[in-house]
Amino acid sequence: MFIQALKHQNPGLIAEAVRLWQQGKIAPDSWVIDVDQVLANGKRLLDVARQHGITLYLMTKQIGRNPWLAEKLLSLGYEGIVVVDYKESRVMRRAGLPIAHQGHLVQIPSQQVKDAVAQGTDVITLFSLEKAREVSVAAVELDTVQAVMLKVYGDNDFLYPGQESGFSLACLNDVLHEIQHLPGIRLIGLTHFPCLLWDETLGETRPTPNLHSLLAARRQLEDAGVTIEQLNAPSATSCSSLPQLATFGVTHAEPGHALTGTIPSNQQGTQPERIAMLWLTEVSHCFQGSSYCYGGGYYRRGHAKNALIFAPGNDIASDAQLNDIDDSSIDYYLPLRGEFPVGSAVVFCFRTQIFVTRSDVVLVSGIQHGAAEIVARYDSLGNLLEE
Repeated sequence: MFIQALKHQNPGLIAEAVRLWQQGKIAPDSWVIDVDQVLANGKRLLDVARQHGITLYLMTKQIGRNPWLAEKLLSLGYEGIVVVDYKESRVMRRAGLPIAHQGHLVQIPSQQVKDAVAQGTDVITLFSLEKAREVSVAAVELDTVQAVMLKVYGDNDFLYPGQESGFSLACLNDVLHEIQHLPGIRLIGLTHFPCLLWDETLGETRPTPNLHSLLAARRQLEDAGVTIEQLNAPSATSCSSLPQLATFGVTHAEPGHALTGTIPSNQQGTQPERIAMLWLTEVSHCFQGSSYCYGGGYYRRGHAKNALIFAPGNDIASDAQLNDIDDSSIDYYLPLRGEFPVGSAVVFCFRTQIFVTRSDVVLVSGIQHGAAEIVARYDSLGNLLEE
């Protein structure tokens, strides 16, 4: 999906990743991340957000819940980390990093609610009154007040399968009445997902019906006397979409893919964010006219189509196409059209969610200065790997 953008925006990442692989320092099925470029992207995003009065939370699931990189990004000025589930929270809290937003996309399990309140979560998103009551009980026991947001939805909204949740606009006033009578919690905002999506036909990032439902919910609550301090509109957050969000009065956003430049609008390498990661693997064997490279990092929504092949001892890339993959299969291997030498390096660049893969994550600094070195290795869930 992003091979051309990678070649255009960050050829040094390709060259250094292949060099490190040739030296035996990178194993197959590794996401190689250009640390300096991620930080540069992160700074660009912050600059644009500040110009438009938007606060940014940091999303880390796409980069494998990586605490090393998260800490570096936080130092730039991000307000905290948004953890999309309770396991990501565990990784970040273990690393001593601040959790700004929890509960969206995945609610906090009942037995963990008190810990989330006690450990200082800035805001918790609620999908149900039952979860609101749990947060209320925890806050009262801890003698504190917990800020909360409501996830909302309208009749014509788009919800990803497996992510169906939230309060209907039709019942929002009744929900508000219940929430306002719960001690220990304070309603400060609203959220939804996805609020923006890339339109391939139009070639631009567009508001979804969800964003309009979010704005309608804001009007409902403001009419009821609630001050909305946080209107959080995640999905497709980037340097080009932040000004658009500002026109709708959005106050908070949560960049993820923009940090690595792997946003749909950057398929041609034309966006301010620059590609900062690639997936490196290796040809294992050939079979009936196709080459098979080690899998593990495949993401079926990633639109992976093309790869670069570097034969042993050769720094000149050959182009390859990914054959169709049956989604019912386990990605032990990925099939490439044509036969390439066993042991060849294979470079992909596609949209991923590292935390749902079994890949290694190799953090490399100095690529942009001609002094590349591996600074850390992690697994896909943010656990440090031994050298």
